[in-house]
Amino acid sequence: MAPRGVWCVLLTCLFYTSSADKDFFTSIGQMTDLLYTEKDLVTSLKDYIRAEESKLEQVKKWAQKLDVLSATATQDPEGFLGHPVNAFKLMKRLNTEWGELESLVLKDMSDGFISNLTIQRQYFPNDDDQTGAAKALMRLQDTYRLDTQTISTGELPGTNTDVTMSPMTVEDCFELGKIAYSDADYYHTELWMEQALKQLDGGEESSVDMVTILDYLSYSIYQQGELERALDYTKRLLKLDSAHQRANGNLKYFEYQLAKQKKVEAEEGLKEKEKREREKREASEKKGRPADYLPERRKYEQLCRGEGIKMTPRRQSRMFCRYSDNNRHPLYVLGPVKQEDEWDRPRIIRYHDVLSNSEIEKVKELAKPRLRRATISNPITGVLETAHYRISKSAWLTAYEDPVVDKINQRIEDITGLNVKTAEELQVANYGVGGQYEPHFDFGRKDEPDAFKELGTGNRIATWLIYMSDVPSGGATVFTDVGAAVWPKKGSAVFWYNLFPSGEGDYSTRHAACPVLVGNKWVSNKWIHERGQEFRRRCTLDESD
Repeated sequence: MAPRGVWCVLLTCLFYTSSADKDFFTSIGQMTDLLYTEKDLVTSLKDYIRAEESKLEQVKKWAQKLDVLSATATQDPEGFLGHPVNAFKLMKRLNTEWGELESLVLKDMSDGFISNLTIQRQYFPNDDDQTGAAKALMRLQDTYRLDTQTISTGELPGTNTDVTMSPMTVEDCFELGKIAYSDADYYHTELWMEQALKQLDGGEESSVDMVTILDYLSYSIYQQGELERALDYTKRLLKLDSAHQRANGNLKYFEYQLAKQKKVEAEEGLKEKEKREREKREASEKKGRPADYLPERRKYEQLCRGEGIKMTPRRQSRMFCRYSDNNRHPLYVLGPVKQEDEWDRPRIIRYHDVLSNSEIEKVKELAKPRLRRATISNPITGVLETAHYRISKSAWLTAYEDPVVDKINQRIEDITGLNVKTAEELQVANYGVGGQYEPHFDFGRKDEPDAFKELGTGNRIATWLIYMSDVPSGGATVFTDVGAAVWPKKGSAVFWYNLFPSGEGDYSTRHAACPVLVGNKWVSNKWIHERGQEFRRRCTLDESD
C-alpha cells in the first residue's frame, strides 16, 4: 500500500495530465459518462462509511463493556483484584487488548475509497470545464431571455417533468457571479449576485456569507454607473460588518461622487439638465451585456427564439411537400423520399426519414469514443483549430470502417445526385452545455483562398446536415442573412447549395447552430466539394439559375 503522500502526488498528476484537454462541457454525450463515474464513487463512499460505522460499533461495544467492568471494580479494588482471574484479565487487557483497540482506532478505513477516487479522478472535469459550463448558462440566459429565478429553479421551457432537477443553491449562484466578475462582466455579476442574495434573504442556508455577496454586488453596480444603488448596498453591508475596510472606503468615495454630481446638477441650466437626463436614459438603455464581436448577435438570437422569421404568406404558398424519386432513380421509383421545402432563397430542402433509429445508434456508437473538441478552418492558414464560438465535439467516420457509414454516403449521393467521392468524411457532432456554432459560412470566401487547399477538391459546393436527435428546446439551425430557421427533427436531413452554379459563393447561406437549451443534440454532416460535380451540376454564369 502506497503512503498517503504518494497517493496525493499521484492524484494531482492524474488530474492535471489526463483531464486538461477533456473539454467535457462541449459534449453532452461524453458528459453522460461522468454520471456513471460519480455513481461508482458514491458506491465506494458508502462502502467506506459502512466500514467506519462497523469500526466505531466495535469501539462502542468495547467501551460499554469496560465501563460496566471498571465501575464494578473500583467499588472494591482490593476485593476485585483478590480474585486471580480478575487480576490476570487486568494484565491481559492493559498489555494486549488496549493495544489491539489502539490499532483498530488508528486503522485507516479510507484506503479503498481514496484508491478508487485516485483512479476515477483522471476522468474528472477541470476548472475550464466548470467555467465553460457557467458561461454556457449565461449564454442561454441571454439568448432565450431567461431570468435568473427561472434558471435557478430549473423551470426551463421544454424541460421533461419526469427528469429530476435539483435547484441551484446560493453557492451555485455566487459561483456564476464570480466567474462573470473574473471576466469583468459586471452585468451578469449583478444578476447572479442578486439571485444569491434573494435566496439568502429567503432563508436558504449557505456557507457564503451575505457580506461577501453584497461586496461583489455593490462594486458590479458601481461599475455600471449606478452610484445610488451601489451606495445603498454598501450601507447594507456595513450594517452587517461595520469594520469592513473596503466597504468603508467605498462608502466615502460613493458619497463624495454623489455630492459632486448633485452640485453640478444644481449649478447647471435647463439645457444642461435636459442633456444630462438624456445621457442618463441612454446609459440606462445601453446597460447590459458587454460589447460584442458579433454584429448580427441580435438577429441571430431572435431567430433562435423563433422570432423575426422573414417568410411572407405569398412565399409560403409556394413551399411544398412532395415525394421525390430524384429523376426516376432506380432506388426511389417505388420508394420515393419525403421532401419538404424549408426555404426558397436560398433553397433549403428537408428530407424526412433518411436515417433509421438503428443507423443513428450505430453512428453514435462509432463516433462517441473519438469525439474531440470541434474545430474550424482558420481563414488565413486553412489549419483546423478550436474556437470559443463553436461549443461541440466531433468525430470523423470513414466509409470503410463500417457498412452503415458507407450506406449513408451512398444514400446522400443517390438523393442529391452529387458525387460524394470527393466529399469530406462524415462528420458527427454532439453539442455540449448551451452547445452552439455561431454564424459562419461553410464555403471558403475569396479572402481565404487556401481554406481547402490541402484537400485538393475545390470549394464546398453543398452541405448535407442530418439531425440524429430531437431537441426539446433550442438547437435550431438559423440563416441570419435571410431570417430562416430550421428545427431539428430526428432522422431527417436538410440540404442546401453553398455555391451558385457559377462557382461564386452564396452569402445568403450564412448560418448558425443555436444554443441547446434543453436536450442532447446529435448531428452528422457531409460537406460536398466541387470536384466530381462538373457533369452533375453544370456551371453557368447566371447566379439566379
